[in-house]
Amino acid sequence: MNVQRRGRRADAAHTPIQQLPWKQPQHPMDYARVVSDDQVEAIHRQSLKVLEVIGMDVLLPEARDILRKAGALVDGERVRIGRDIVEAAMKTPPAEFTFHARNPGHSIRVGSKWIAFAPVGGPPNCSDLDKGRRPGTLEDAGNFVKLAQLFNTVHTAGGACVDALDVHASIRHLHITRNKMVYSDKVPFIYATGRARLFDGLEIIRLARGISHEQLLQEPSTYTVINTNSPLKLDVPMAMGIIEMAKLNQIVVVTPFTLLGAMAPVSLAGGMVQQNAEALACLALSQLVRPGAPFVYGGFTSNVDMKSGAPAFGTPEYMKACIIGGQLARRYSLPYRTSSTNAANSVDAQAAYETAFSLWGAIMGGGNIIQHAAGWMEGGLVASYEKFALDVDLLQMMQEFLKPVVVDEAEMALKAMQEVGPGGHFFGAQHTLERYSTAFYQPLISDWRNFQSWQAAGAPTADKKANALWKQALAEYRQPYLDPAALEQIDDFVARRITEGGEKTDF
Repeated sequence: MNVQRRGRRADAAHTPIQQLPWKQPQHPMDYARVVSDDQVEAIHRQSLKVLEVIGMDVLLPEARDILRKAGALVDGERVRIGRDIVEAAMKTPPAEFTFHARNPGHSIRVGSKWIAFAPVGGPPNCSDLDKGRRPGTLEDAGNFVKLAQLFNTVHTAGGACVDALDVHASIRHLHITRNKMVYSDKVPFIYATGRARLFDGLEIIRLARGISHEQLLQEPSTYTVINTNSPLKLDVPMAMGIIEMAKLNQIVVVTPFTLLGAMAPVSLAGGMVQQNAEALACLALSQLVRPGAPFVYGGFTSNVDMKSGAPAFGTPEYMKACIIGGQLARRYSLPYRTSSTNAANSVDAQAAYETAFSLWGAIMGGGNIIQHAAGWMEGGLVASYEKFALDVDLLQMMQEFLKPVVVDEAEMALKAMQEVGPGGHFFGAQHTLERYSTAFYQPLISDWRNFQSWQAAGAPTADKKANALWKQALAEYRQPYLDPAALEQIDDFVARRITEGGEKTDF
């Protein structure tokens, strides 16, 4: 794909999308702090007490055996994990590592000050202004991968941005993963909701990269998200995912989904203790399997609407939880995953301000992988085409905000002020003429025309402009190169696994 240089906003329908070039941003500022260092330590100590006194229900016998051999107390499915096990596990995972894409130019760094934006993942439904809200299809899933590939501010290919409900669950993962690796050369997500799904995905990714099994072991090439069954339970497929991904040195992103007042205590401090305890239990399992396996500390603590019980996102509590989660991740020298979310049912002001709030919490909390950063709607039930386009503009604005400010003689512009003098203007100054085309961020959606010019242009609203933008993006999309021999191997593998039945299901 040819990178478009930033310049004047394109109004003409045939002008290519003017977007920022591919670049992984870094956080140049100090992170926000909601609690003190002493309070972080208090949450840490209480988390260890939860694991020792209450413990976790671990449903996979293999996982219980691993923890038992390390000294954990096992009583049926309940596992009580001593602080010595947890503290040993904190010492081995890398604080920063490279996540390898099939296109090396799209590999990313995870950890430290690095930030990666990932698209929406997991909704069963999608929506757009033309067809409305509907179940996701394989075509829709492919379209979102193409959008994630085309827009440079999105750094991963994502998972299933929307589920392909027109394909049987037993083989759905094969089609989605195949298309992801064909339509994108960015870093991919993998399913851990079944052993066959996991190994099928790993093999498709290995074939797409054209590497050996040995090289895959040395180079983290995919990631999965492990959601605990809050409160304090780890189910069979999630425990299996931790074990198998750790064995293969691939990236485990553990993210307890703790809703205050529902699956976690109603108090923010209590919810953070539970989130932290669940994450540390999974860290212990991961590092017992393979010390040094890449592990990302994830947080997804928000609150419910106490009137209806529905999840709420982009709330003040969510923002605080994002920041506290980052403080805890840095306490353990772990990369941090968080999310950009909202609970809005339409692409409206609520969708915009809740997303902006949650993204700000994620950034200022020190998020390294920010999931659901483009396209998330309805608390994760819908992937929206228009919201994806709007979010890309927001992410580009955030990326520009994160660029360090240059302060040198040329930028401090003394000569320009001397040239203009008191009472003048800078439109024609040499300093301005040298910089005007790239001086400021040019938005993809925002409209800066005055009312008369905007009205004369048909009074386009943000959602209508977003509708046009995602359609233009799909029209401009070009499939990245993939070795024909690798594609043939992938298609042969997918065909064979479909014949064999894929992941066995109950229906």
